[in-house]
Amino acid sequence: MKDQLESLVSQMIEQGILYTDAVSEFEKKFIKQILEKNNGNHSKAAAALGIHRNTLSRKVDDLGLNHRPKRRKRAAR
Repeated sequence: MKDQLESLVSQMIEQGILYTDAVSEFEKKFIKQILEKNNGNHSKAAAALGIHRNTLSRKVDDLGLNHRPKRRKRAAR
């Protein structure tokens, strides 16, 4: 894993990717996958990330993720 990361960082540097862009993209991908793993549940995802749920919600908004599964329609009674 460490070798892959070092290789990726080297490629990003060679391509002139800015630090802030790299960090932002990493954070976005990381959070998105954790949310998907937790079916969009912010509380569970925040716990998995080791951050407060409110912090996660703010990051989701800031990064434009807004990953919330669509609610299923209830069957008519």
